[in-house]
Amino acid sequence: MTFDLDTIRSRFPALTITDNGIPRVYFDNPAGTQVPQTVIDAMSKHMAETNANVEGPFGTSMAATNIVTELRHAMADMLNAASPDEIIFGQNMTTLTLHLSRSIGHLLRPGDEIVLTRMEHDGNISPWLLLARDLDLDVRWVPFNAETYEFDADAFDSVLSEKTKLVCIGGANNLIGTINDVKSVAAKAKAVGAMTFVDAVQSTPHVSTDVQDLGCDFLACSAYKFCGPHQGILWGRREILERLDPYKVRPATDAIPGCFETGTPSIEGMAGTTAAVDYFAWIGETMAADYQDRYASFDGRRKYVHAAMDCLFEYEGTLARHLIAGLQQLPGVQVRGITDPAAMDRRVPTVAFTVDGVAPELIATELGARNIFVWFGDNYAIEVAKHIGVFDAGGVVRVGPVHYNSKAEVDVVLNALADILPSIAVA
Repeated sequence: MTFDLDTIRSRFPALTITDNGIPRVYFDNPAGTQVPQTVIDAMSKHMAETNANVEGPFGTSMAATNIVTELRHAMADMLNAASPDEIIFGQNMTTLTLHLSRSIGHLLRPGDEIVLTRMEHDGNISPWLLLARDLDLDVRWVPFNAETYEFDADAFDSVLSEKTKLVCIGGANNLIGTINDVKSVAAKAKAVGAMTFVDAVQSTPHVSTDVQDLGCDFLACSAYKFCGPHQGILWGRREILERLDPYKVRPATDAIPGCFETGTPSIEGMAGTTAAVDYFAWIGETMAADYQDRYASFDGRRKYVHAAMDCLFEYEGTLARHLIAGLQQLPGVQVRGITDPAAMDRRVPTVAFTVDGVAPELIATELGARNIFVWFGDNYAIEVAKHIGVFDAGGVVRVGPVHYNSKAEVDVVLNALADILPSIAVA
């Protein structure tokens, strides 16, 4: 079976909902995707049948412990981690990053440098700024090219030095959609003896993610961005995790990864996250046969998940091309991101745009009145919005298709904008 959108959409109960007879069009996906029925079922099953804390000597607790174990294996498959012990589970990427930053701080000394970029969600900026404030660290900034919406090839070269101890970079930006060359940046960081922390919240839902190939030291993502529940995942390189001093309560284990997981976890969230990974594996096994040979060295679920991501990325590229081309035909619209049809492999399908003289909030509100769900503003990418000059004007309108969206839904958005913009532009 090749990619079958109808079969995929049938797995998502939310995609069948109408309001007053009007179908919902979900393009708010960069902030959180809808979930397949299997995710709902996995979470409900745990809550109904195995709702207990872990590590107990009785049936429900042992079943809950198995859910935790399976989650670590599932995410190790999705990220191609060397070991499930490198998978840490938490509330979300931002919470995990804030928590881990304190432990990383024990490896740093006053005057050490942290490198941040202007192309980040604030979840990969504020934790490090706070750490720098508390430990008297120096922060170096890497700008991106505001015309190409990408980093110049030598952007990091003049910033990295023997004083650099940590480089923080996003896998893909949540506002403009650019996919960054994390592998190259991690190699440059390693060459000066620095660690690399990757915010992969926006890249993991769209691209095959292989932490061993990337060469980074930490990578964080959130399951609710890839059809799972509201949960966060952090991968850390084992030899570094074992050097860190975790902030934890005294009775908690000293062994990784549990020493970094504060308190009782959301076991139902873990069950749902595993189900989300299995959903992608189902796509990889049934619809992505043409991509499986790329991962001949992987087995089972690991192979299928990565094949699925390649297959879905190609489909999502067709949506991005169609959306961008349509937006460029509308008077006054400026797409804020990569637009070259031949460069869709350097961006995720998240598309931001502005309209001359029209507040993004007004456009999003008008679309929302038509049951078309999009976001507006800076979307927590404050540095990005400032760097491209849209922050003071209210940011952007953000349209974020994913693999369960259709070209017909993109047309719904474009047709609505063609109808809305002339009237609100005049107003």
